[in-house]
Amino acid sequence: MPIKPSDFPEIAAVDLGSNSFRLQLARVADGHLIFHDSLREAVRLGAGLDEKNNLSADAQQRAIDCLKRFGERLRGLPPQAVRAVATNTFRVARNAPNLLQEAQAALGFPIEIIAGREEARMIFVGVSHSLPPADHKRLVIDIGGGSTEFIIGQHLEPTAMESLYMGCVSYSMRYFPDGKISEAAMKRAQIAAAAELQGMRKYFIAEGWNEAVGSSGTAKALGEIIRLSGLSDGEITREGLAFIQEQLLQAGNIKKIDLPGVSTDRAAVLPGGLAVMMAAFDALDIKRMTTASSALREGVLYELLGRLHDQDIRETTVSSFMRRYHVEPDQAERVQELALRLLSQCSSRLQHIDEETAAQYLTWAARLHEIGVSIAHSGYHKHSAYIVENADMPGFSNMEQETLGLLVKAHRRSLSKLEFSLNGQTDRLLLILILRLAVLFHRNRQPDHHPELELFILKSGYQLNITADWLKDNPLTEAELVNEIAYWKEIGLSLSLST
Repeated sequence: MPIKPSDFPEIAAVDLGSNSFRLQLARVADGHLIFHDSLREAVRLGAGLDEKNNLSADAQQRAIDCLKRFGERLRGLPPQAVRAVATNTFRVARNAPNLLQEAQAALGFPIEIIAGREEARMIFVGVSHSLPPADHKRLVIDIGGGSTEFIIGQHLEPTAMESLYMGCVSYSMRYFPDGKISEAAMKRAQIAAAAELQGMRKYFIAEGWNEAVGSSGTAKALGEIIRLSGLSDGEITREGLAFIQEQLLQAGNIKKIDLPGVSTDRAAVLPGGLAVMMAAFDALDIKRMTTASSALREGVLYELLGRLHDQDIRETTVSSFMRRYHVEPDQAERVQELALRLLSQCSSRLQHIDEETAAQYLTWAARLHEIGVSIAHSGYHKHSAYIVENADMPGFSNMEQETLGLLVKAHRRSLSKLEFSLNGQTDRLLLILILRLAVLFHRNRQPDHHPELELFILKSGYQLNITADWLKDNPLTEAELVNEIAYWKEIGLSLSLST
């Protein structure tokens, strides 16, 4: 039964940032979002990274404890109504996979690690929805705990995006260790930020914008300090930033910061955030900046609402890739149709994903498995997989691209060369088999060529039922099926043919 937006009167977004974890809930009324509840905890996950980018046990425990509390608030919501995303610290931490498993168990919902540019795109969506409609371009800067996102866009569409590895937590730890604030340390931090900005500065200035907006904690904290100090009505200005820098230098230590509206948690990361903001003002020649109340979590909610209304940005992305790489749409549709038909025969045996999610993966893989042909036909599946795994794909999380890349890479040739563990991967293996069969039976690229097929899952592998007369009339396909049986045998699974 298809899911309808009315089935989800409440939806939720969880943002696992490097400084804070945030939970935002909203009611869906007449296709619009009404934000009604939120939680925030300063977990400071990024502060738990050591020199080798491993997260400390204490930082991991802080994350798990917070997510257990979030999970209590989310209890009872269906999986389709909740989307949790993790950002920079999860991207760079070497032991993030272990933490991710515990974190998902604590929260009770899947967590997606998103790429920096995907984070930037959704930040822009969230910010744009909170601002008055305008025809001019906006520059949005979001200083997070471990990364800073820069986006230029118009209406709800970003036209330029960049994510840089600098944030209020990472810079505060690196340049202001033990909480000491000095003029030399502030200068080093600003020079380091300026060096990061150098590579995108020319491109962003050429793109141009009419209004600068700051989002998330650092920008809002800086704007509030400036407002409470009587220096503006809440806008961030060069004069205001210089005033805050002077106050921090006079304090000399994070523990001695005495600025209006600054909590202890924010004071701990204020020097690093200030250095990044001042460098951005200088590099991009920003005079004034307003602040927005929305950021990543609101963008996640609007994306989630779009999916419930069949306005999934991932579908737009896949269609765009098909056009860009000159995919033959009729062939993609033939492969997709057979793949979905085979999935419907054995979807009840899926263990970890539902049929709708499995169908999405097979649909995307059917449409994208040949994009590598535009690079070279020899080994095109590897080229296709590389593009899928490494390209900026709006709407897709890192894990979705990884899974999709695996399906595309595994749709032909040997399975034994895949860097892929068989343990606990029954769902992925089934999707791989279905896609391989759908491609195999449409190698002649003609409509209505394949016979009626029945796919069954056995204890030791799979069984495919096919009519003997059809095989006799199609010896090339029969030879391909013999090869297919051998490929599965190489990885310890059986594929048998029954006529």
